[in-house]
Amino acid sequence: MERERLKLLNRVKRIRGQIDAVERALAAADECPDVLMQLAAVRGGINSLMAEVMEDHIRLHLVGKGKEAIAPDIAEDLIDLVRAYLK
Repeated sequence: MERERLKLLNRVKRIRGQIDAVERALAAADECPDVLMQLAAVRGGINSLMAEVMEDHIRLHLVGKGKEAIAPDIAEDLIDLVRAYLK
């Protein structure tokens, strides 16, 4: 669990670095296509982070927990959807 948390924190640091690069590009009046590519990278990083957190939430909090629990096969289907739309 601690290893996963550190992995997520490292992702946030990479995203922060990407955002800093976008800021530098805007301040330097870089060409629009270059800024857009950097923004696409940021969006991909955010989507990947969101997907990972959602997958963890589904596995840790929705499977096999009381009357609101979902079945493991349904959880995996939901995770597949998350991956398809956020990664």
